[in-house]
Amino acid sequence: MELPSPDLTPEQIATANQALRQRNAAQIDHAFTCHPPQADQSERYRLRGEFKLLALLVNALCPPSRETALALTNLEQANFWATAAIARNE
Repeated sequence: MELPSPDLTPEQIATANQALRQRNAAQIDHAFTCHPPQADQSERYRLRGEFKLLALLVNALCPPSRETALALTNLEQANFWATAAIARNE
């Protein structure tokens, strides 16, 4: 979003801010709403199982360490975002 021009009136700035808040509210509503599976989405959620297998492999092959914990955390995040991409964007 572009920054407001310095020659905008306070009312124009307030209107622009209100529009931005409404758009943010719509995005928040979408992000925090349950998105039940549609069509073939359930099949594509098999990604979760693949992430789980990879996490178990990391857990089995890597020594307990901060790095291993970070790897597992990042796999968990990747799993979340991959499935959220399917759920939220179709």
